[in-house]
Amino acid sequence: MRKVVAVPLGVVGLGLAGLGYASIVERNWFRLRRFDVPVLEPGRRPVKILQISDLHLTPGRTRLINWVRSLASLEPDLVVNTGDTISHPDAIPAYLRAVEPFLGLPGLFVYGSNDMYSPHFKNPARYLWRTSKTESKKRNIPDLPWLELGTAMTAAGWLDMNNTTSRLKVGDLDVAVGGINDSHIDLDRYDRIAGAAPADADLRLGVMHSPEPRNMTRFASDGYQLLLAGHTHGGQLCIPFYGALVTNCGIDRARVKGLSHHEAAWLHVSAGLGTSPFAPARFACPPEATLLTLIPRVAR
Repeated sequence: MRKVVAVPLGVVGLGLAGLGYASIVERNWFRLRRFDVPVLEPGRRPVKILQISDLHLTPGRTRLINWVRSLASLEPDLVVNTGDTISHPDAIPAYLRAVEPFLGLPGLFVYGSNDMYSPHFKNPARYLWRTSKTESKKRNIPDLPWLELGTAMTAAGWLDMNNTTSRLKVGDLDVAVGGINDSHIDLDRYDRIAGAAPADADLRLGVMHSPEPRNMTRFASDGYQLLLAGHTHGGQLCIPFYGALVTNCGIDRARVKGLSHHEAAWLHVSAGLGTSPFAPARFACPPEATLLTLIPRVAR
């Protein structure tokens, strides 16, 4: 009888310990990932891009806010926010405090669905057989202050790259940027930016929230050299030595986070810094920001 009782209790205990680790330890175990990306012409000075994504910020996340502020020591040349920034109607002041050290730098942003629609409880197991897009499409009226969020960033000089193109100076580089709104809720309008990216730019950068292959292919075909996205949370709950179970979008599991290629372009997908308040756990997938150092291509 003792074994009959002890074994189930042990399993329950391990499960609770794993849940505690995922929700208390790893969720707050912020990491900085670094990649060198050889996209510049020979002889160019390296340029540093700091990508932040998927903060899902609520006012009380002081540890996350302070950690993002600490990234100012990296001295990036450009900051790119790939969306899903807030998860609470009162989170804009908290976000502005987090990014305050960067607001004097060149910056870009796109929206994610969770910048517009507040999180609500749903069974996380459903992600094993369908994406959250099914649920998102049922909601028609935004209930988060996404316009105020965008206004705050543009007031600081950051560029709103939702379904538009622009050019800006980053260090000594002339950078052409194309961006789209969130495909996860069918707000992407690639046709508005379609066409060859400016060939005379020193860097052609594509920015999106959700890494949908149909859009990535169009960016690559139009000559964008580096594509940045978020949304996937890196799988969020992963299996050690196996990786993500799902990606919550059309990209394959092998590219759910990190640096890879999509056709002729480099692709970086951020695993992001936050979680939904209703699923506050990460396992085998720590929250992250990324420093991408653009370096010259090897001359042939």
